[in-house]
Amino acid sequence: MRIGIDVGGTNTDAVLMDGAELVCKVKTRTTSDVMSGITDAIGTLLDDANATPDVLLAVMIGTTHFTNAVITQQGLAPTAVIRLGLPATQAVEPLEDWPGDLRAAVGGSSVLVHGGNEFDGRELSALDPDELRSAVRKLVDTGVESIALSAVFSPISPEMERRAARIIQDAAPGLSITLSHEVGRLGLLERENAAAINASLRPLARRTVAAFRRSLVDRDIKAPLYLTQNDGTLMLAETAEKFPVLTFASGPTNSIRGAAFLSGYQDALVMDVGGSTADVGALAQGFPRASSVNAMFAGLRTSFRMPDLISIALGGGTVVVGDQPAIGPTSVGHAISEQAVVFGGGTLTATDLAVAGGLTSLGDSSRVADLDPGLVARGLSTMRAMMEETLDRMKLARGDEPVIVVGGGSVLVPGELKGISDVIRPEHFEVANAVGAAIAQVSGEVDQIMKLDAGREEILGTAQRLAFDRARANGADGDSLRVVEVEEIPLPYLEKAMTRVRVKVVGDLAMTGARV
Repeated sequence: MRIGIDVGGTNTDAVLMDGAELVCKVKTRTTSDVMSGITDAIGTLLDDANATPDVLLAVMIGTTHFTNAVITQQGLAPTAVIRLGLPATQAVEPLEDWPGDLRAAVGGSSVLVHGGNEFDGRELSALDPDELRSAVRKLVDTGVESIALSAVFSPISPEMERRAARIIQDAAPGLSITLSHEVGRLGLLERENAAAINASLRPLARRTVAAFRRSLVDRDIKAPLYLTQNDGTLMLAETAEKFPVLTFASGPTNSIRGAAFLSGYQDALVMDVGGSTADVGALAQGFPRASSVNAMFAGLRTSFRMPDLISIALGGGTVVVGDQPAIGPTSVGHAISEQAVVFGGGTLTATDLAVAGGLTSLGDSSRVADLDPGLVARGLSTMRAMMEETLDRMKLARGDEPVIVVGGGSVLVPGELKGISDVIRPEHFEVANAVGAAIAQVSGEVDQIMKLDAGREEILGTAQRLAFDRARANGADGDSLRVVEVEEIPLPYLEKAMTRVRVKVVGDLAMTGARV
């Protein structure tokens, strides 16, 4: 058996899975300290299933903790960016495009030193160890705790970043170091931003993962701990401590994976409606479709991997104002059970309109019986239009497509939508996010620049073998591995023919023995 947990801003959802069977589920309020809510949810699951902790093979947690830390600018470590790029790259300094408040929250320090490579891997300038040590000592004196290290074209030639990291570690053993080529792709500023965000989160990540582990210890659970990534797969807790940015948007991706599992669809649109927002994504071969553009996060352009998502301010707690009426963007959120009209409150919400319009029977329908029918009709029409427009934006081709509707707020979604061939609301839709965490698989990915001397087939074979090896190292069952993505991007204007190859494979956790 394994437990899947998704910690949202309003609710903490948890499920106990035995292979492909959902044994029991629980939805609780997310506590201010997060950890006690997780501990309580685990205890409830085990009690309801009359199970003991020793039957658990793994615990998977999806969390928005690190996303919220950046958005609220709380818990971020004093961070500096060291760029290896002199004498070039002086026109735009590191962190130049950061919002002022976020830059202040992480300290905003940066320094340029010699180093880096050209686009074809040739050395731009030699790394100067003494220059680097001097820069590090000055940064440490200012209170910097974490370093984001970025070298020009490091995704093509990462060795200089690695060598610089060793020098920094020797000079200041207590510093936390993030290498940009490990979290981002080509594009210096975007990759640098991703590395800086990751670096600022690493101390918090260590504390958070330690707290998650304590939650398991409190319940005498010895099963390994995994966190879900934003591509719908798992990473070891130790990996999450190093790369917390990989959890960004893992909540919606958990829901998308859970929607695929619960519905049986491998290719479809997915709408996850919560208390305040609706997230719309797409399934491609059973996994969230990745965004093809650099991600904007907290006002920054970054190059870390993100799912293709559109979010709108429409959820169960969305406030309805006026006679037209205006839908959102404010929401009562987790206070819906006290403030919504159908629950005895005085704030008209989207849920109240859904009850009045006959979409659901939540709460006391008599409390909304006197609502103006015209108001209800206009409000529901506006909500429908918001959904239809967002779903249409997520399509890649003309024509109707099915949509899988999940989340506690999905009662707002009508049975028919323009441009949608079928509205699917699977069993256990309200805990699809926790199901997605519980059934998440393990991935291995390779993204490298390779010479074409050996021939295309050999290059792809080499990349696939590397991806398989990485998946096994991450805990995947080798017999279950399959290739889900292959991408080739030829690189023109080089003396030698080269191409960028990206291969991704996924498989089941070796320890679960379950095929999901």
